[in-house]
Amino acid sequence: MVTPAFESILSNLAPSLRGLIFSLPENVLQSLEEIRVRKLRPLAIGFRGSSAFVTPQGELSANPAGAYLVSPEEFLLTLQIISRSSVYVFEEQLKQGFITLPGGHRVGVCGHFLLENGRIIGIKEVNGLNLRIAREIIGCAVPLLPKLLDESNQIGSTLIVSPPQGGKTTLLRDLTRLISTGSSSLNLAGCKVVVVDERSEIAGVYDGIPQLDVGPETDVLDACPKADGIRIAVRSLSPEVVVTDEIGTEEDVAALLEAVNSGVRIIATVHAGSWRELEARPSLQPLLQAETFVNAVLLSRRHGPGTVEGVVRLKRQPPGRIEVSGSA
Repeated sequence: MVTPAFESILSNLAPSLRGLIFSLPENVLQSLEEIRVRKLRPLAIGFRGSSAFVTPQGELSANPAGAYLVSPEEFLLTLQIISRSSVYVFEEQLKQGFITLPGGHRVGVCGHFLLENGRIIGIKEVNGLNLRIAREIIGCAVPLLPKLLDESNQIGSTLIVSPPQGGKTTLLRDLTRLISTGSSSLNLAGCKVVVVDERSEIAGVYDGIPQLDVGPETDVLDACPKADGIRIAVRSLSPEVVVTDEIGTEEDVAALLEAVNSGVRIIATVHAGSWRELEARPSLQPLLQAETFVNAVLLSRRHGPGTVEGVVRLKRQPPGRIEVSGSA
């Protein structure tokens, strides 16, 4: 059954495109992850980790030749709806390549990016939109939480390792909610949490209000670069826990090390399909070698997004490599 929340997502499409998506099979709609709208190109969707094209009859096809072509008029109308007819209002978001919608959903934007002194200052000639559907799964991190507590029954710094579209942000969001709320059954008090949400994906802030539940004691630094946000959080917001998504740069790593040295616990995610891939990323080695994280959660899509393959404890092993020990 299509929910009102889902209907509100599709309301951002031109009516003709909306009708085609609504005509898809119910099981496809329930697992829909992305809708890709490209000017004068085939309408496509992503669902259950795969992708397909949509035909003029509202059916799915692996062949782009028979797919529905998005007209310039349909594309422009969709862009106008998404931007509320004022692209200027979303200028800052467009510099990041996305627009946040009510409900925490995001639209990735493709086009001709304008540069000044090597920095993006805007975008014009928009030619592609990727509507990414935010799915809030309240409680999905409940089985995981007890495995992340340390000897003093506090949440330990945790790294969530996942391939792209492995469900890491959904898990991270619910884990943030649980840490902020606390758990009487685990004798875990709620913590002051700061979410550094560079891509507006964790909390889905719209008009200054988180659209997704990240807990009662959580502050959100929305659309803030990770390294800057982590430093701002530590200096100004006295967090017990800092949460951030998709770390990877040397600057991210340096800021996280500063936070840990200030007594702040970290919950972060990183893209990697395995520990071998993780250890092959030079920028992350200082974090791993400094034993920044107590826990690591390994995700896959083996049984769908968010499949927990294991929870491990980390310790350093000479000469500076990381040994993964223990599994739950």
